[in-house]
Amino acid sequence: MSVIIQHTFLPADDPDASLAFYRDALGFEVRNDVGLGGMRWITVGPKDQPSTSIVLYPPAIEPGLTDDERRTIVELMAKGSFASIVLATEDLAGTFDRVQATGADVVQEPADQDYGVRDCAFRDPAGNLVRISQL
Repeated sequence: MSVIIQHTFLPADDPDASLAFYRDALGFEVRNDVGLGGMRWITVGPKDQPSTSIVLYPPAIEPGLTDDERRTIVELMAKGSFASIVLATEDLAGTFDRVQATGADVVQEPADQDYGVRDCAFRDPAGNLVRISQL
């Protein structure tokens, strides 16, 4: 049996800014861009991995959320502690330089971690933590 990651979801409160980060800074291709009632769901992913995608979605729209829960989500996003993703690359230094050059919010420059990985970290425009590890 084989199980793959097909989609993962990250909140995006400014779809155009998030699109610029994932498409222009990280080099992902846009696979879908769907609008409904003033909201957008944008699907992006690595060009060489057509079966793995990230869906950038409007935050706090899930049915059944209370107003307090919606406010909490917005507050957590503003603090950068709501969602995260870990990516990997064969060229961490080059990827870091390319993403940093776009003006992305650098959280951590490339560094060797005590747990055995070399990685860096950014915040995307919605505040999501994006860690990038060296393969």
